[in-house]
Amino acid sequence: MLSPSIKFGTGSSLCGLLLALAGCSHQVRPHRKEPFPEKLSSWRLFTGNPAALRPNQGVVPYDLNSPLFSDYASKFRFVWMPKGASALYRADDTFDFPVGTIFSKTFAYPTATGRRLIETRLLVHAEAGWTPLPYVWNPGQTEAYLDVAAAGTQVQYGGRTIDYIIPNTNQCKECHNQAKITLPIGPKARNLNKDFDYETGRENQLAHWIRIGYLRRVPPPDRVAKLAQWDDPQSGTLSDRALAYLEANCAHCHNPNGAAGASGLYFNAGPQDSLRLGVCKVPVSAGLGSGNLRFDLVGGNPAQSILYFRMNSIEPKVMMPEIGRTVIHREGLELIGQWIRSVSGDCAR
Repeated sequence: MLSPSIKFGTGSSLCGLLLALAGCSHQVRPHRKEPFPEKLSSWRLFTGNPAALRPNQGVVPYDLNSPLFSDYASKFRFVWMPKGASALYRADDTFDFPVGTIFSKTFAYPTATGRRLIETRLLVHAEAGWTPLPYVWNPGQTEAYLDVAAAGTQVQYGGRTIDYIIPNTNQCKECHNQAKITLPIGPKARNLNKDFDYETGRENQLAHWIRIGYLRRVPPPDRVAKLAQWDDPQSGTLSDRALAYLEANCAHCHNPNGAAGASGLYFNAGPQDSLRLGVCKVPVSAGLGSGNLRFDLVGGNPAQSILYFRMNSIEPKVMMPEIGRTVIHREGLELIGQWIRSVSGDCAR
């Protein structure tokens, strides 16, 4: 019996009918305006068992050199673009993606028998602009449902209990707000410039996107900047890795067009004035977030640096980033501490 969601036009081929009868998924179903589907499966981004996250035709998995830390969750990223459409390359900023583009990011934790999917966040380039849509997985791991103000959940991971918080749509917009416009923040050339193991073999992601028609006007990958992998000493210097970590975790707000643009503290990777990185810089606003410390960053002294103090906290109105984590990222904190100890700058002058 045909699924009631499967529809055929008068020109459908016998081959298409046989594929449907065999249980194969149809193409991705884009939705460019409200109301958006209640079920994640209605988008048809994945085939078969939804929790397996097997991408449908045209849905491309991808990874980032240095991703955002989210309470040690694993993340599975995919992108889909309408047939014949492609993104326009930008050297420093997020690519210009066509209307209809769908980004999917699923957060999960390992279990004794596999993994537990917590949420899948879609970022959809709708007619009215980019729209964040959080889908929460049910206990049976059979479906994820749209919930714009979801309750949190507890997760057991690494011998600790994590009170995992699912951000609401307004919080999603807060991080994705660039010059008061909601935009993707991860898929930049320097963060995508890495190899990925596709079903067809290992290939540079930028080269793959070019080959399948998802990206245009791109220099050869060997001429594109590449962000270091923060936890891989072979990928760059200590400074390279620290700045990559700060870009992934802080620069979505701490850039001239972000929510913290007025702070004068910018963490975009690449050449930076030391004052913009906080070296001997007095914070624009004090309060609990300063910890009674004088400077954003004191070279050679993490304990006297507001940056380190705020990363080492989970207190509301103190911790940074403000949302997206509930535990301290010890490995990231150690990296930033090492970097601060290597930075020169006498703030006593």
